[in-house]
Amino acid sequence: MDFHLFLLFATTTAIVISSPGPSAILVVSQGASYGLARAIFGIMGIAVGGMIYFTLSATGIASLILTSTFVFSTIKWIGVAFLLYLGLKALFSKSALINITPEKGQKTRSALFLQGLFIMVSNPKAMLFFTAILPQFIDLERPIAPQILIMGATTYALQIPIYSAYAYMGERITRSGIKGGIKAWFASALNKFAGAALIFAGLKMIGVTISK
Repeated sequence: MDFHLFLLFATTTAIVISSPGPSAILVVSQGASYGLARAIFGIMGIAVGGMIYFTLSATGIASLILTSTFVFSTIKWIGVAFLLYLGLKALFSKSALINITPEKGQKTRSALFLQGLFIMVSNPKAMLFFTAILPQFIDLERPIAPQILIMGATTYALQIPIYSAYAYMGERITRSGIKGGIKAWFASALNKFAGAALIFAGLKMIGVTISK
């Protein structure tokens, strides 16, 4: 896999994962309620859910790539449009507060895991992300399977530390006695940064070409 394509994939994926959303809200809540040590099981559930979507998407996309370059190009432009959409939505988002609702009582590790798994697989945007973004980073001149494995492992490896940071944030908020949510200015700044970065990534994707 071309190093520059890999770097672009890793950067884009990290930005999308870092953007505040259902998964981030869940792990912040779990971190605030149970601490990072237990929230890690919810994070593992999210990561497994992401891998399920990734596998389903990668399998179908690999078949399409092998049969039609036109399909590849079409999906590529869908991916560009999707990145720009996510970027603009984050950039102009008026929702600048990630609410934290501590849960009462202790949950088992399996319950936290299933909670994370459900929040991921029930989010249609996750499937759309993998389906729209993945084809842009496939090098047709090299074996496809190893590239998919590399990108899958990279996605998994990025989810764990990023969501762990969110869970730790929730834990620290509880310890410091701050209630209600992450301060609006921080969440707003995070949204603006993620939005600008996603727009840049989308524009960068326009220049990605496939040679056979």
